[in-house]
Amino acid sequence: MISLRRPVGDATPKRSERMAGDMNDVPFGVPRLDAIVGGGAPPGTVVLLAGEAGAGAREFLYTSAAMNALARSDADLFDLHYGDLDAEASVPPEVHYLSFTADRDHISREMSYVMDDEIVDAATPAIDFVDLSPEYFQLSPIPRDWYVGEATSLQDLGQRRHRDDVLDALGDYLSEHAEGNLVCIDSISDLVGAMSDEMAWTDIAMVMKGLAKAAHEWGGLILLLVNVDTLEPTELGHLMDAAGGTLQFEWESGGSKRSRTMVVRAFRGVLSRLEAENIVRFETEIHEGGLDVSDVRKIR
Repeated sequence: MISLRRPVGDATPKRSERMAGDMNDVPFGVPRLDAIVGGGAPPGTVVLLAGEAGAGAREFLYTSAAMNALARSDADLFDLHYGDLDAEASVPPEVHYLSFTADRDHISREMSYVMDDEIVDAATPAIDFVDLSPEYFQLSPIPRDWYVGEATSLQDLGQRRHRDDVLDALGDYLSEHAEGNLVCIDSISDLVGAMSDEMAWTDIAMVMKGLAKAAHEWGGLILLLVNVDTLEPTELGHLMDAAGGTLQFEWESGGSKRSRTMVVRAFRGVLSRLEAENIVRFETEIHEGGLDVSDVRKIR
């Protein structure tokens, strides 16, 4: 089972040991949202990006990764497309993007469909892409050369069951790299699709609860992408309960057009800022700088 413990011998101070000056909010990388909530998410937060297909959750994830990386790799371009950071926010030192089914080239290409190529080209060298395809597909009937680019040998077939389980690989990586950083996980839907005798829903749910506890010690920000169409309502409820906050992305129809909307669900440390202005729903837009919120919907 997954381990989210601090690696033995790691001298990095725990969250509780850091100076207060290091505890600024972590920007989502979505300019208007960050401005509205006062800088970003509280450090140590796990945020669930739950959406209908194409409604903006994936675009939000891409934008968060790219903008936080861009702040480190190209300050001028960051200033042009994002603007000034809030005084209460600090860009994380590292951005990690974990995928269970796609490699760096695939994700970079997908990002270019959402954002200007100039942004993608400048940001991606500052993103640590982690492809967990070997662990994810190892016990499936998928030919090995489909996901590692090599032919499958008899020796490979004999070694498959000795590789790390995908949940173990995920936990090991997070334990080593998540502290203080932005981590984007793409996506929980893939784990749901891989459920079998070796990995049940209870395993996934327990990992999410353990992740929330570990993130509180790590600081930083963890974004979890999930397609709501792949989950039963109870399963989505389990994920929302484990996460510190949930942003739900939906299609909304009005007349002859559809618009993307983002609803802020329970969100510790953030929702109170929005409720003070009676704001819970936003229309979103996608432009050359990625996804951003536009029209604000207030509670009537």
